[in-house]
Amino acid sequence: MDPSQRDFTMDGASGGTLPPGLSEEEALEMQIELTKVEDEIQTLRQVLTAKERHAGELRRRLGISPLAEFKNNISKGWQEVQSSNAYKKTQETLSQAGQMTSSALSTMGSAIRNRFGEMRALTYTNTPGNNYSMRHSLSMPAMRNSNTFKSFEDKMSKVVGGGSNGEGPQGPPGSNSNF
Repeated sequence: MDPSQRDFTMDGASGGTLPPGLSEEEALEMQIELTKVEDEIQTLRQVLTAKERHAGELRRRLGISPLAEFKNNISKGWQEVQSSNAYKKTQETLSQAGQMTSSALSTMGSAIRNRFGEMRALTYTNTPGNNYSMRHSLSMPAMRNSNTFKSFEDKMSKVVGGGSNGEGPQGPPGSNSNF
């Protein structure tokens, strides 16, 4: 039997063979070093536990409650979030979207106001016998083909996420998205 294949049964190790290329002396040195490192880890855990207990006692004596500490941690976390690049980028994007939406709604309001003004003028200029109605005016293709309506449609498609070609997102199948 190869000497490196002997059973490896030192203190703390389960019976097995030595790893290839590792002598019995090297394995013994490594086992001793592992035991020392594990002991140091245990000592550090005990020291940390004692320090945490001492810190807790100091907080209690200073009147710092867990709730006050929690509030302080939340406040610090929120300050870190606000100073992060991701937060700033999101804030900038939302601001731009709000400005675009405001502009589109303003344009839409102006277009509607102008159209109502035109319809009011038409209803006063028509005679009672010509059968001209407000409903006919609203459904006329002339309104949909007007520059004002097309401009509004383009701006809304940009806000909603459509391209600059004036085509906005499509509605669900079977819906009539052509007003």
